[in-house]
Amino acid sequence: MLALLLALACPAHALVVLAYHDIRDDVAAKGDPDAYAVSAANFTAQLDWLRGNGYTPVSVQQVLDARAGKAKLPERAVLLTFDDGLRSVYTRVFPLLRAYGYPALVAPVTGWVGLPQGQEINYGPHEVSHDGFVTWEELKEMQDSGLVEIGSHSDNLHRGLPGNPQGNQTPAAVTRVYANGQYETEGAYLGRVRADLQASRDAIATHLGKAPRVMVWPYAAYNSETNGIASQLGMTLSFDLEGRSDNADLALQGQQQLDGRPLGSLGRLLLFNNPDVTDLARELRRDLSLDGMRAMQIDLDYVYDPDPAQTERNLDMLVQRVRDIGPSHVFLQAFADPDGDGAADAVYFPNRHMPMRADLFNRVAWQLRTRAGVKVFAWLPVLGWKPPAGVVPDDARIVGRDPKDVPRLDPRRPQVQQLVQDEYEDLAANAHFDGLLFHDDAYLRDDELPDLGHGDPALRTKLLIDFTHRLTHAAQRWAPRLVTVRNLFAEPVLRPESEAWFAQRLDAFLEAYDYTALMAMPQMENARDPKAWMAQLVESVKAHPSGLQKTLFELQTVDWRNGKPIAGKALQAQVRALTADGVRHIGYYPDDFLGNQPKLEDARAAMSARQFPYLEP
Repeated sequence: MLALLLALACPAHALVVLAYHDIRDDVAAKGDPDAYAVSAANFTAQLDWLRGNGYTPVSVQQVLDARAGKAKLPERAVLLTFDDGLRSVYTRVFPLLRAYGYPALVAPVTGWVGLPQGQEINYGPHEVSHDGFVTWEELKEMQDSGLVEIGSHSDNLHRGLPGNPQGNQTPAAVTRVYANGQYETEGAYLGRVRADLQASRDAIATHLGKAPRVMVWPYAAYNSETNGIASQLGMTLSFDLEGRSDNADLALQGQQQLDGRPLGSLGRLLLFNNPDVTDLARELRRDLSLDGMRAMQIDLDYVYDPDPAQTERNLDMLVQRVRDIGPSHVFLQAFADPDGDGAADAVYFPNRHMPMRADLFNRVAWQLRTRAGVKVFAWLPVLGWKPPAGVVPDDARIVGRDPKDVPRLDPRRPQVQQLVQDEYEDLAANAHFDGLLFHDDAYLRDDELPDLGHGDPALRTKLLIDFTHRLTHAAQRWAPRLVTVRNLFAEPVLRPESEAWFAQRLDAFLEAYDYTALMAMPQMENARDPKAWMAQLVESVKAHPSGLQKTLFELQTVDWRNGKPIAGKALQAQVRALTADGVRHIGYYPDDFLGNQPKLEDARAAMSARQFPYLEP
């Protein structure tokens, strides 16, 4: 079936971008060793279906014109793209493009074009030699037809490089190489990427007489800096494989964002496992906004051990458990909180200001993404930081009345702002993840910083939201497509007047973030009747437009009043009741993967995002 990395109900003037790789005659119906190969028969049927269902293939020039506000795209516009430069794009695809009169984008890895005889490239399940790739002459013929635009897929970035001390191979275009006990500097990293893109651009210009205008990032791995380099080299349009396609037209003249997201790279629908026309039709018509999220919030403190070998054993247990449960998301702690007060004593990534307990977050996040198949959101504090002496003034610490409150810093202070923004940027520069979870420490009591916002609860709420937006912006330098989630206490939802005690409000969160992680924890709130309390909470969320669409109900698996686990049957019953009441997104915290709590069968029944949440044989 298709991996839907882009979903469209296809409104007028929206753009669908389809990403193909190899088109062959001998692809198995399902289970071919090359998961990214599509059979020629299925590809031809897909072209027929697109034509018969009102889709109009468009050229790169039309997309560029639409983004510049010069012209609108036709309804149901589709751009066909072909990555890597395999020979089949000339022998199988190009004849069909000519027959249909369809334009397309072909993006070869220029280092693979004209591969010397006897040299081979490790390409997935097999090796590919000179004869498996297009030649410059074939690319020139396709370009001269007027149907095919040649873009860059890099010169030599289609590979992994060592990205952490543990040796994970991560995408070359976004990896600061770890070697000889240290990381590549920012300058060396960006210089390496620039040299590669320059080499690819020059090769295309030399052999084809026309410099590329499009960059297609290998593995969808890019950041704002690398996109800027590509743009400086004339590749002002770029593509990845993440998220949904941005509307490319819409008279965006000069607009750099759509729905709050950068327009630096357009998303694409990656076709793999040889989808037939039914698969394609189903995916193009599916509304992903109806999909639910199932999230486990994980303490990295439980993975860490002073003994690196034990840390690896703990990691293996975590990855296997997450794989067995099958959630869609993991909210992964990126800070160390060994004393359990909710504030960061240290972090798990290289950074400028805080102690690094271990260089662990990137390793764990990468293993979870690649081995367990989940999206990983980095969980970080907003105000709850305990930096070393001298990083912020002593009087920048908020002094609260309740010793149980999280130790926090004054967000008005420039030193605090710089500290926290730098931490978010450093995390994004040194790890690969999909989103941010803002910790539940982002609150202010009514007697804390009373002059902030002139005492107006709504203004205090807004000021904290604005601060988190600056943190997102800092991280987006290295991770442009981050999804944002913020924890919200239940009390401001059930009793809106309590905004004064938290500086939090649901409608403001729904507008500010992609999702709100509502702490739906009746035992923590000492609810006399947990079922009635939860039902009231759901009704309160329903009262807000897009409330259920953008709110994740986060359940507790431990009754912190007595330290005892919530019964597995009770957890399952809560999830069933929430689902029956229309709740789409559900998560839980904590998960004791070392102690099997919640028990695997209960956690899987409650949190699996699979259609049939059973253990694989």
